[in-house]
Amino acid sequence: MTDRMLPAAQPLFVLMWSSAFIAGIIGVGAAPPLLVLFVRFTIAGLLLALYARAVGAVWPRGAQLRHVVVAGLLMQIVQFGAFYTAMSEHVSAAVIALVQGLNPVVIALCAGFIGETVSARQWFGFGIGGVGVAVAVIDQSHFSLVGLILCIVGLLGLSIGTVYQKRFVPQVDSRAATAVHVTASAPMAGLLAVAGGQLTVSDPARFAGSLTWMVLVNSMAAFLLLNAMLRRWDATRVGRLFFATPAVTALLAWALIGEPLRPLTVAGLAIGLVGLVFASRRPAAAPRHPQPVAVR
Repeated sequence: MTDRMLPAAQPLFVLMWSSAFIAGIIGVGAAPPLLVLFVRFTIAGLLLALYARAVGAVWPRGAQLRHVVVAGLLMQIVQFGAFYTAMSEHVSAAVIALVQGLNPVVIALCAGFIGETVSARQWFGFGIGGVGVAVAVIDQSHFSLVGLILCIVGLLGLSIGTVYQKRFVPQVDSRAATAVHVTASAPMAGLLAVAGGQLTVSDPARFAGSLTWMVLVNSMAAFLLLNAMLRRWDATRVGRLFFATPAVTALLAWALIGEPLRPLTVAGLAIGLVGLVFASRRPAAAPRHPQPVAVR
């Protein structure tokens, strides 16, 4: 990434990351969630593995590899399997993005397992963020209890997978680990799709278009840009970009797929943003760690 690209890097990353939720909704509207995941993981896993090999990434082996696989299944199959199924239950893209943004709340609850501390300011922010989610969810006229449970399961998959990896393999090469995560998740998604009879594509054109975007933009371009920013800037500066994801997702969903922007949804997103900003403030004496993220 050249110096000329720096001003555009941050808004471009937010747009790419937020677009993953839109592509997901389009995808599950054309095919079952687990079939979408299987095809996405298969193609993205191959491309990520080739990229990791090309840049000389250090691959995990032995016990380290087993830990990376477990973390990957939690962060990919559990998270995206639950979130994509929630999309098929008419949960809006904005709400799913906001729930995913509460990942630091769950990680904070597990802070002792990974040697981190949580300040009173952060707990206050987490509480505000939770209120924001509740307000946004209340405004979803087609929201279901099943959808709510799936959102929680997806959040837990992301958070527990992140904590697991930080606890057992904190120094693993992120490029190789991401390739392992996705590659190991592909056969599991395929087996679940077959077991659930989720093999029918109702709209091949939308299916192919959404997968092309998810693989090339969300799984590849966004990941490469994220690594480039992390090499130039500190993790806190990069991590703050994720606070804009729910609001940008809501705007994209309104503009591209016609999801309504109701007053309570907007209010919930605003409250959640305030909470996540508070939650980003680390205590001065605490060790600094990268902002946990989910690869799109």
